[in-house]
Amino acid sequence: MLSTLFNSFAHLFCSPVSSVKCEANNQRHPDIISSHIPFLPYRQLMAAAVAPGEESCEFGSVKYFQLCMIGGLISCGSTHTFVTPLDLVKCRLQVNKAKYKNLVHGLKLTIKEEGVRGLARGWAPTLIGYSAQGTFKFGLYELFKVYYAKILGEENAYLYRTYIYLTASASAEFFADIALCPMEAVKIKMQTTQGFANTMREAIPKMVAEEGATAFYKGLVPLWMRQIPYTMMKFACFELTLELLYKYVVPKPRAECTKGEQLVVTFAAGYIAGVFCAVVSHPADVVVSKLNQAKGASALDVAKSLGFMGMWGGLVPRIIMIGTLTALQWFIYDGVKVALRIPRPPPPEMPASLKARMGGSERK
Repeated sequence: MLSTLFNSFAHLFCSPVSSVKCEANNQRHPDIISSHIPFLPYRQLMAAAVAPGEESCEFGSVKYFQLCMIGGLISCGSTHTFVTPLDLVKCRLQVNKAKYKNLVHGLKLTIKEEGVRGLARGWAPTLIGYSAQGTFKFGLYELFKVYYAKILGEENAYLYRTYIYLTASASAEFFADIALCPMEAVKIKMQTTQGFANTMREAIPKMVAEEGATAFYKGLVPLWMRQIPYTMMKFACFELTLELLYKYVVPKPRAECTKGEQLVVTFAAGYIAGVFCAVVSHPADVVVSKLNQAKGASALDVAKSLGFMGMWGGLVPRIIMIGTLTALQWFIYDGVKVALRIPRPPPPEMPASLKARMGGSERK
């Protein structure tokens, strides 16, 4: 189902530029768009993305986006499930600061009351929800990034690449959160309302009985408020940090780095991006946690009751969690690209035409 829905997006945005006639049978070919978008900022770099003949698909093809979708599913689903204990304590710190003093105290108290297994509470909705979210987050980001670059043209796509990263990531996250929201509501209800349910199968019918189907989407708006700024920072900061690391920190050109060395740089850029993500999105994250615990309350009601300072509870564990999470996500996502032989263009460079017009000076 996810693949079918994603394909609809891919064909919607790609079909205007991908319909080329095949010489052999005069049929329209829907799969390849890269060689027919001459103004992509990556055009001059595609040959360096993967050694000739080794890539499993064309950059910008529908198959390329589908494989990126798989990478997003694996990276988000696995990492969020891995940090479930941190997420559980973070949520409890946000909704009950009187009981859970800090991260260490929260971990100890949870183990004391529920045993070690208690730290894994909510892992199933976490795995399902964030796998769905990652599918659309990464897959649609790659799709929108290509689409917006096409609209701007090669030179403007380079000059305004930061805006492309921000807009593409916001567009992708809008749809990704719709996929995430139901399981996020289940997860938070299980983690923050003690005694409510021990398993996802137990929690879902209870939520329907108490609040109806609206229980699964009442947190969508605050989720957008949390996740869209987070994702904009996550992708834009990562892309720009990666570019700067290769330009000023890594002692040799990216093309001369091994795949292992490239993945280390990816991890470092991801962690830096993750710290900024955590700070930017934290107030909305607290509202989401409190909202799914409180019956009948609106996001505005929760924000008013918390106050400004109350919306910063649990920031330290969230920085640790999100920094690690973001770094691992980018590492796994890039690793999947390597494993599946997906084209991995290096950071964008100034187009030759723009360089000539500007006298070789790079405008950032």
